[in-house]
Amino acid sequence: MLFSGSPLHASGRFHRVKAEMKPVTEQSNPKTKDIDRRSTLEIVTLINDEDKNVADAVSRVLDRVAEAVDLIVERISSGGRLIYIGTGTSGRLGVLDASECPPTFGVSPGMVLGIIAGGYDALHRAVEAAEDDPKQAARDFQANNVSSRDAVVAISASGNTPYTLAAIEYAKSIGAATIAVTCNPDSRMTAAAEVSIAPVAGPEVIAGSSRMKAGTAEKLILNMLSTATMIKLGFVYGNLMSNLRATNEKLRRRAREILAEETGLSADDAASAFEKSGQDLRVAILMAHSRLSAEEARLLLGSHGGSLRQALESLDK
Repeated sequence: MLFSGSPLHASGRFHRVKAEMKPVTEQSNPKTKDIDRRSTLEIVTLINDEDKNVADAVSRVLDRVAEAVDLIVERISSGGRLIYIGTGTSGRLGVLDASECPPTFGVSPGMVLGIIAGGYDALHRAVEAAEDDPKQAARDFQANNVSSRDAVVAISASGNTPYTLAAIEYAKSIGAATIAVTCNPDSRMTAAAEVSIAPVAGPEVIAGSSRMKAGTAEKLILNMLSTATMIKLGFVYGNLMSNLRATNEKLRRRAREILAEETGLSADDAASAFEKSGQDLRVAILMAHSRLSAEEARLLLGSHGGSLRQALESLDK
């Protein structure tokens, strides 16, 4: 017999208990229940208001982000890599962050790797069923020679995706560092990882659409993980993109502007110095601050692991 107010009552506590058991990213947002009846301006205002919560949520887990950065730096410094892995939106964000590291920081494409369930096809169309295959995570890791030297960052809004959870478990089994990025602090991934980063930004504007607030939180965290790692490794000078690869005219222009700003050279002189350096901004800055030739500057950089800061400081010793 069912009683009103019982946990099993169809219109009572039963639904509230069920809602409480859902990951926060899948709960219904009471602030947007009638969003489909709002004006266009009201819709985008509601979305923007909810997005404002994301940065605050991330700010509350910065200690874990810093812990993860130090772990990643340790592994890369010992010859390992930063490996992102995920499914759907989370996987795409990992691949995006990985793909932007070489042109931004001048590092080899192999230093930061993004793996997404479903492979290349999943980057431009939904292959969401791939997230249900936990065995594929191990196969993808094996295909990319993931080892104990690497740092693995598993990304999942819910933190319970079978493929991504299996990735954490496999990475642990081979001795790799494991970091979970999820928006559900009570998830299985949170419990399994060595370092767990779990900002809670609240329910999505559209229930279950984790590409929105959860995706934004993940993007902010991945930006910090890769950028702070590259800063700690010496691939940034001051707040300048000193290691950028000038692979197109926009980046060549940016490199010349950075060179002029850092050295005080005129635009014409900066352009000339940049060409003499072989279009290597680090070499150009070193040459401008010393009497080194381009070849000597390259050798000095190489002896300091590509760090412009360390190379410049060595000139003063």
